[in-house]
This record gives sequence, structure tokens and C-alpha cells, in this order.
Amino acid sequence: MPEDDGTDQKKQRSFWKELPLLIGIALVLALLIKTFLVQAFSIPSDSMMNTLQRGDRVLVDKLTPWFGSEPERGEVVVFHDPGGWLDGEPVPEQNVVQKFLSFIGLMPSAEEKDLIKRTIAVAGDTVECKKGGPVRVNGKALDEPYLYPGSSACDDQPFGPFKVPEDRIWVMGDNRQNSQDSRYHMEDVNRGFVPVDEVVGRAVVVAWPLNRLSTLPVPDTYDQPGIGSAASAAAVVAPSALGLAGAVPLVLWRRRRVAGRADGSLPAGR
Repeated sequence: MPEDDGTDQKKQRSFWKELPLLIGIALVLALLIKTFLVQAFSIPSDSMMNTLQRGDRVLVDKLTPWFGSEPERGEVVVFHDPGGWLDGEPVPEQNVVQKFLSFIGLMPSAEEKDLIKRTIAVAGDTVECKKGGPVRVNGKALDEPYLYPGSSACDDQPFGPFKVPEDRIWVMGDNRQNSQDSRYHMEDVNRGFVPVDEVVGRAVVVAWPLNRLSTLPVPDTYDQPGIGSAASAAAVVAPSALGLAGAVPLVLWRRRRVAGRADGSLPAGR
């Protein structure tokens, strides 16, 4: 039999030496993913039923906000408590394992006061809901098939009309009669609106339990013609105004140049 030259033992020792490094790299990658890409959040209440149920785990896209993307109508978003929405809510205790999983982003942290609701209106939109009627955004009635069976659009707390301020969104739960959403915080410092910079990201997938695995698309009602006209007006006017401001000097310069050619002279600087 060939003699054992110790190669196998060296390989085995090498693996155990490299294991801490591999674990360290895995933890760093997990932290980077949690910070910049995707984070898991747990649904703590019934306010988004039946879209989301208590105990569901959702994956939240945290990448696109880094590129300037802001919440759009119809998206389900996770956001930090904008000011006292969760006051008085109990904070669950976590064991060592749960704290570690929260640290690397596989579980939500009990110390983070986050909420999850649906974006109904964005900056520039006019939003309202009268008792017995549907929610209206820029005058367009929303067809909301995601509402919890038996829920009304806003009978428990009608509101509006009012315009959503810049860098704010208006959010509501899908289980309207069991959701302390924007409607119930109109007297706070933000008047019920959620600052865009408090939004963690968009919930895109229900990842757990497996029998509820599904995506969270934007409902078709938010794509109806004309619903975005009011909000987009400012975005259209601003570039148009800038374009006009830049075009006027160019037109005047061209007219002077043509006039100079006609009388045989040249503009200054030529």
C-alpha cells in the first residue's frame, strides 16, 4: 500500500482554517444584501388581509430607492413609523438566535418600528373618499379588488379631498376597518402623510409560508387613463419651462446672426 504522505490531513486542516473566513464572507454578504438589496419582514397584524396575513414573511426591495425610485400608486410598501403610529404597541422579546437572524436580515428586528401599507396616492395627487363611495385619486374612482371581504372603502373614516404634498405619500391598509393608516393620523405632524425618505422599500414577494408564495403586483386600477395627470403635471411643466428658458436666448442669437448676414456684418466675437 502507498504510504500516507499527510496530504489528506493537510487538506483537512486547511479546510478548518478557511472555515472562519468563509463564514465571515457569508456574513458580510448577508449584511450587504440586507442593507442594499433585499430584507425580510414579518407581518405583525391583520391590517393588510387578505393580501397579507399575520405571520407572513415578505421580501422587500431596498435597491431601487438607492437609484432615486419613489413609491408608486398601488405598491405595497414598508416604512418606518413616521411619528407615533406605533406608540403603545408591545415590542416582542427575541432570543439570541432571533437577534442574530435579525442582524443579518433573515428576520425583522423587534426594535425596528416598521409598518406595511398600500400606497394609494403620491405627491401632487388629489385624494378623497366619501362615506359609501370609492376612494378617488385625481377624480378617478379606484376599483379595489384587494379589499378584505366585507370591507368598505372608507366608511369608518372618510377623508378629503386634499392634495398630497411634495415628497409624501398617502397609505391605507387593505383591511380598511382594521387598519390605523393615514386616515387616522391626520392630526399628527405629517397630517397622515408618510415622508418618502421614511420608506424602506417595496414589498415584492410573499416568501413564507410556502403555500402562500406569491408576488405583490400593482393592481390594474392604478393604470387607468388620466389617474396620473395631476401628479405628472409638475414633472411636465418643469422640464418644459427649462426648455423654454434655454430656447429663448438661442432663438434671439439666431435672429441676430441672420440679421447680421443680411446687412453684411457679423455678430460680435466672430
